Amino acid sequence: MFTHKPVEIPELSTKNVNRKRFYLTPEGKLYPSITTVLQRRKMEGLMEWRKKVGDDVANYVARTAAHRGTKVHHMCEDFLNNMESDYPEKWAEHKKNFLPYVLFSQIKPVLSEKVDNIYAQECGLYSDKYKVAGRVDCIGEYNGVPSIIDFKTSTKERNDDWNESYYIQASAYAEMFEERTGIEINQIVILVVTEDGVVQEFVKTKGEYIPKLIEAIDDFTTDWEKENEMVHSSSDDVTNKS
Repeated sequence: MFTHKPVEIPELSTKNVNRKRFYLTPEGKLYPSITTVLQRRKMEGLMEWRKKVGDDVANYVARTAAHRGTKVHHMCEDFLNNMESDYPEKWAEHKKNFLPYVLFSQIKPVLSEKVDNIYAQECGLYSDKYKVAGRVDCIGEYNGVPSIIDFKTSTKERNDDWNESYYIQASAYAEMFEERTGIEINQIVILVVTEDGVVQEFVKTKGEYIPKLIEAIDDFTTDWEKENEMVHSSSDDVTNKS
């Protein structure tokens, strides 16, 4: 049984603006999601991969990966919420998803042995300091240390240097959580389960990724302001012509 120590954090609503996700805070401020902010860093590599494999293959792989990841994430969340023991009939529904359940079964012992004292799961967070928001997988103790814990799936083992965006994202959650609750989180944990049955644990300290977080936010803000200027300029042209 996992112990929960819930903290009170207000719910956030989301809004899509020009195909980018933003969160609306209780104070009425609109902040971009950290995933949207970091998307720029991933785009170049994704475009090269898409050109290499073709759109049809790329779309199929993306859909499959998204489905797999979502299912495994829900299983992790429900398991940490003690559903397996408290609601066995509901838990049995997860077993109908064969591949995701096999992947979850690989990560399950790690969760049982190393995660406890859970503060929050699937929780919306935001920072007035960084003007960014997002939704974190899990915040709790990992090997007794308060941590941001993120669950990932992969077709193959990941090299550490592929994960920089994950570390920046988790560091952002740590900063947001401290700002909202006063609870300091310095450790970030990325758990990756692969289709080969390997569970990878990447444990980092947020400090080295804060400068990269600030850089990513600045880059996004610059691009966003330019994009809005172009939209407004186009609107003005249409108005003048009419």
